[in-house]
Amino acid sequence: MLETLVVLLLLIWLVGLGTGYTLGGLIHILLAVAIITVLYRVITGRKPLA
Repeated sequence: MLETLVVLLLLIWLVGLGTGYTLGGLIHILLAVAIITVLYRVITGRKPLA
Protein backbone atom coordinates (compact mmCIF):
# COMPACT_ATOMS: atom_id res chain seq x y z
CA MET A 1 0.00 0.00 0.00
CA LEU A 2 2.86 2.36 0.77
CA GLU A 3 4.31 1.79 -2.68
CA THR A 4 0.99 2.74 -4.26
CA LEU A 5 0.84 5.90 -2.17
CA VAL A 6 4.37 6.91 -3.13
CA VAL A 7 3.71 6.35 -6.84
CA LEU A 8 0.42 8.26 -6.66
CA LEU A 9 2.04 11.19 -4.87
CA LEU A 10 4.88 11.28 -7.39
CA LEU A 11 2.40 11.42 -10.27
CA ILE A 12 0.35 14.16 -8.62
CA TRP A 13 3.54 16.06 -7.83
CA LEU A 14 4.69 15.88 -11.46
CA VAL A 15 1.28 17.09 -12.66
CA GLY A 16 1.48 19.95 -10.17
CA LEU A 17 4.92 20.95 -11.41
CA GLY A 18 3.76 20.91 -15.01
CA THR A 19 0.58 22.90 -14.49
CA GLY A 20 1.62 25.28 -11.72
CA TYR A 21 -1.48 24.92 -9.57
CA THR A 22 -1.50 26.76 -6.27
CA LEU A 23 -1.94 23.43 -4.49
CA GLY A 24 1.61 22.53 -5.50
CA GLY A 25 2.82 23.35 -1.99
CA LEU A 26 0.44 20.82 -0.48
CA ILE A 27 1.55 18.16 -2.93
CA HIS A 28 5.20 18.85 -2.07
CA ILE A 29 4.41 18.45 1.63
CA LEU A 30 2.62 15.14 1.00
CA LEU A 31 5.53 13.93 -1.12
CA ALA A 32 7.97 14.85 1.64
CA VAL A 33 5.88 12.91 4.16
CA ALA A 34 5.90 9.86 1.88
CA ILE A 35 9.69 10.05 1.49
CA ILE A 36 10.17 10.44 5.25
CA THR A 37 7.96 7.40 5.83
CA VAL A 38 10.01 5.28 3.43
CA LEU A 39 13.27 6.45 5.03
CA TYR A 40 11.92 5.65 8.50
CA ARG A 41 11.01 2.14 7.39
CA VAL A 42 14.51 1.65 5.92
CA ILE A 43 16.19 2.90 9.09
CA THR A 44 14.07 0.66 11.35
CA GLY A 45 14.94 -2.36 9.22
CA ARG A 46 11.58 -3.02 7.58
CA LYS A 47 11.08 -3.45 3.87
CA PRO A 48 10.59 0.11 2.60
CA LEU A 49 7.95 -0.62 -0.03
CA ALA A 50 6.36 -3.85 1.15
